[in-house]
Order: sequence, then structure tokens, then C-alpha cells
Amino acid sequence: MSLPGQFSDPRVITFFGLLAVSTVTWLTLSLRARARARREPADTLLERVWHPQESVPLTPEEEHAFGQVVSRLAPGPAGRRR
Repeated sequence: MSLPGQFSDPRVITFFGLLAVSTVTWLTLSLRARARARREPADTLLERVWHPQESVPLTPEEEHAFGQVVSRLAPGPAGRRR
């Protein structure tokens, strides 16, 4: 028994077969990872990273340079930062 119309093309059958296999694989791996994460709770918290700007005051030139970088990275029009 052959499939009617466009579905009789072997490329379409192969495509849907690969789609089904990849979906099942993705679901299986994600469910296994979720189950593993529930079984092994994270005992260690992430260690806080110290940054020099937290305790070292910046010079006016450094503050200006930092402001220039932030204004370029911020969304919106270029120019002075808000």
C-alpha cells in the first residue's frame, strides 16, 4: 500500500522519520537530565566573584571611559548615557 500524493516521495517519508527520531531523542535526554538534577541537588552554591571596582575607587578618567563603553552597549541612541 503506497501513500497518496506528496507523501509517497521517499524524501518526505525520510524527513518525517528523522523528525520523529530527533524529537524522541531530545525528549528522552531532557527528561533524563531533569530527573538527574532532581536526584542530585546542588550542594555547593556558586562562589561570588570579587571584582576590583567593588573596593577600589575609580579615577575620573576611568569613570569616563567606563561610561563611554556602557553608552555604546546600551540599547537606544548613541550619545550621553541616561
